[in-house]
Amino acid sequence: MISPIKKMKMSEQIFEQLSLMIQEGEFPPESKLPSENELAKMFGVSRAPVREAISVLVASGLVESRQGGGSYVNKVQLVNLLDSVALEMVSAEEVYDLLELRTVIETEAAAFAAERRTEEELLKIKAGLNQFALTIHDEQEIGHEADFLFHNEIVAASKNSFIIQTVNNLRDLYKQTLNFSLKQNIGLARKRQQVYEEHLSIYQAIENKDPKAAAYYMKRHLINARIKLGDTRVEALEEK
Repeated sequence: MISPIKKMKMSEQIFEQLSLMIQEGEFPPESKLPSENELAKMFGVSRAPVREAISVLVASGLVESRQGGGSYVNKVQLVNLLDSVALEMVSAEEVYDLLELRTVIETEAAAFAAERRTEEELLKIKAGLNQFALTIHDEQEIGHEADFLFHNEIVAASKNSFIIQTVNNLRDLYKQTLNFSLKQNIGLARKRQQVYEEHLSIYQAIENKDPKAAAYYMKRHLINARIKLGDTRVEALEEK
C-alpha cells in the first residue's frame, strides 16, 4: 500500500538524518556533535532549523547539552531508544501548545487541590517538593522525575477525574517537556533554586487552602517555563 507523501520541514529532515547517523554509529555514545555552525554548513541551511532539530534530540533523550557548551550523544542503548522514538518531529510550536495546555489544566488543578486536599495528600505534595529540593545542588541531576511527582500529586489532589485522566493520558509528553525544560538549568544553581521557590509558593498556597494564590503561583510557574523555552506568546506575571 502506498502512503501519502509527507511534506517535511527542514528541521524535521535534519532531525531524521542526525538520528540515523547516531543509530548507525557515526556519532557514537559520549561523542560530541558538530557545532550548530558546522551542522548548518553540512546541511546547507541556516542555524535555526539545526537548533530546532537538536532541541528535539535533547527532548527525546538521544542527546544532552552540557555545561560549557556542546551537545553530546547519550550513553544509552541507542537502537532500542530510537525504536521507541517517533521520527516525526515535534515542532517548537507544538511544545508551546502542550505547555499552554498544562497551564490551563494545572492552574485550575492547583486551585481545586487547595480547596479539596486532605492532610495525606498534602504530605504527598510535600514529599514531591522535598525530593525536588534534593536535586538543586546536584549538577548532574535533571530533576524531572521529582518535578513530575510534585505536579502529579497536585493533580491527584484536585479530585477531578477528568483532569486526572487527561494528565495521565499525556504522562509521557508531560515528562518529556519537563525533562527538556529542566535540562536548560543544569549547572545553573540560581535557576534551579528559582524553580524550587516557585514550587514552594504553590505548596504553601495549597497548605493554606488558598485557591486563588495556588492558581496564581502555578500559572506564574508554568508561564516562566514557557518563556524560558522561547514562547513569545506570553509575558511573565508580576510578583504578588
